[in-house]
Amino acid sequence: MKLDQTTIAQLAEYLENAELNARDVTKITDEYPDMDWDDCYAIQYEIRRRKEARGHRIAGMKAGLTSRAKMKQMGVETPVFGFVFDYMSCPDGGEIKTSELIHPKVEAEICFVTKAPLRGPGCHVGAVLAATDFVIPAVEIIDSRYRDFKFDLKSVIADNTSSSRFVVGGRMRDPAELDLRTLGVVLEKNGEVVSMAAGAAVLGHPAIPVAMLANQLAQRGEEIPAGTFIMTGGVTEAIAVQAGDHVMARFQDLGSVSMRFV
Repeated sequence: MKLDQTTIAQLAEYLENAELNARDVTKITDEYPDMDWDDCYAIQYEIRRRKEARGHRIAGMKAGLTSRAKMKQMGVETPVFGFVFDYMSCPDGGEIKTSELIHPKVEAEICFVTKAPLRGPGCHVGAVLAATDFVIPAVEIIDSRYRDFKFDLKSVIADNTSSSRFVVGGRMRDPAELDLRTLGVVLEKNGEVVSMAAGAAVLGHPAIPVAMLANQLAQRGEEIPAGTFIMTGGVTEAIAVQAGDHVMARFQDLGSVSMRFV
């Protein structure tokens, strides 16, 4: 690690305050260009500690930048991992306040819920599918705290991978009943189709980010517990939204998820 604990705590406060006050900030690597990967995740975990100290609970884990389209869109080459918290959950068909966000974007995701722990190293797609209770569709609302949604990989990791809000809907399905690679997804905004994709857009199979997450956690001596909700990253590119927009994501064999921004 290149940063001391005082600096890590200060940067965590800086980024979390940007989220809570819905104001954008400059990316932290502008001031700390030599920070390393351990520093990034240390800042993220300090943000987690701050939220838990205020009584918030982790609602699930998430992978980000897992679709080839999203990697190209953001100019990065490696997935990132973070957390979603209880207060970020919004009801299917409900309203999301844009006043609490900076510059939100939506992306459709295929999510997993585990029935057994997943441990790395060496976790693979077969292990993930064997440990999965069910898959369920969701829409994640990402909201980078960085100005103009421009960041590098280290900055976005520290910013808890742009976590902001999420909506779970549709219906639960056993992954053994589905071909998750060819499962189609259509994202609509205000009744118009804005993106279409299939599950294979997520690194070839949406279970791959889950395996990668388990393997990364193993480096910290951690695992994915049974009963964990995991967002596997946007199947499609992220679509900007604003007050007045209605978003609907339709998933083959999994139903739909919708929300309105106010």
